[in-house]
Amino acid sequence: MAANVTHAVSDAERHLESEFFAQHPGASTAPLESLEPTEQLEIFTRQPVTVMLPVWERLSPDVAGRLLTSLPRSIVMETMQGLDPVRLAHLLGSFDTDRRESLLALMDDYAAKEVRSAMHYPSDHAGALMDSRARLFRQRSTVAEALSRLRRDRRTGRTGFFVVDADNRLVGWVDIQDLALADPDESLGDLVRDVGAVVEPMAPGEEVAEKMDRHRLSDLAVVDLDGRLVGVIRQAARVEADRERASIGIQTMVGVSKDERATSTVAFAVRKRLPWLHVNLLTAFVAAAVVGLFESTIARFTALAVLLPVVAGQSGNTGAQALAVTMRGLTLREIRVAQWARVVVKEVNVGFWNGLITALTTAAGVIVWSGSYGLGLIIAVSMVLSVIIAGLAGAAIPIVLRALGQDPAQSSSIILTTVTDVVAFLSFLGIATLLSELI
Repeated sequence: MAANVTHAVSDAERHLESEFFAQHPGASTAPLESLEPTEQLEIFTRQPVTVMLPVWERLSPDVAGRLLTSLPRSIVMETMQGLDPVRLAHLLGSFDTDRRESLLALMDDYAAKEVRSAMHYPSDHAGALMDSRARLFRQRSTVAEALSRLRRDRRTGRTGFFVVDADNRLVGWVDIQDLALADPDESLGDLVRDVGAVVEPMAPGEEVAEKMDRHRLSDLAVVDLDGRLVGVIRQAARVEADRERASIGIQTMVGVSKDERATSTVAFAVRKRLPWLHVNLLTAFVAAAVVGLFESTIARFTALAVLLPVVAGQSGNTGAQALAVTMRGLTLREIRVAQWARVVVKEVNVGFWNGLITALTTAAGVIVWSGSYGLGLIIAVSMVLSVIIAGLAGAAIPIVLRALGQDPAQSSSIILTTVTDVVAFLSFLGIATLLSELI
């Protein structure tokens, strides 16, 4: 008789649990997450999967991940098939590749393909940079419950954590120091601070860097279109992305594919580099043609051929400096295309003063070397002119490429080299032709 009573009570408890989870999936997540792992496992084992699916979609990734690896295979299969592919993708993001693939193997091919598609983000976008293992803390949870979870999983070790509501929508940030000093019965909702900024998974890396720098954030929240927290971008991941973006920029500026690595095959490297080498060859012939226009002048004054690389080298260095500064400003969003006039005028002014000072030094050296004041004047005037135009070109080329919707780093160095060489040769040899009586 007692056994029958116990069985009846157990059925009633299961029924009450089912009703609670079915009617209040959002309100049930905080109590569930505060339970011990063994208690969580018991509840998800005895409840029907269809009842628990809305709860699964709201669980913190660390709790959901632990359950997926602990529950019976049949329950895991039914759960994964029933979850929305995007929600499931967010849950599986906390697993390493091998474990994730072993779980996806439990699904049919079409459903697994949908989940993999939802998990894929372009490189250097927020979704690819985020840590999907972000632990969710509820605004109605108490300080004591939050501290208990932190002690149970010592992986946090950070300056704070994000707080969400019952539907996982981001509410704010709680500083770990505020948590330590708060009353144990106080709710996390009373401690939250403004997060400063958030990004969506498809936000580009430049936007991530700009927001983390502007708001001085060590952790940046990633939210979906409904404002639900789906991941966190850590400062270390952002720094690594900046390093990768910079290295790609260096390669593309000189005509090397961003896909090429130091360990790439010879055939791959040749195939990616050869087209741009032909472009560079064409531009070199353009510069050579300019020199050819003044063949007779060079034949009369051989000193011009000796000094030609001096002017071209100074022009090229000045343009490269302006290009590097402008590229960095565009990458970090310190400047916009609309500010082109300000940037160009600044680089022209810098080019003028740098050109003037270096021209005086160069002229003095040339006069001592050649004994010709006329040659010193010619190289000084041509150097000032070529350096000014080089500064203008170095600032304008990446801005023009950005305005045209192109990658400002793509082979800009090759274009700049052509401009600076042509301008240097044309100015030096042209002025020397006009003022040949002074040599």
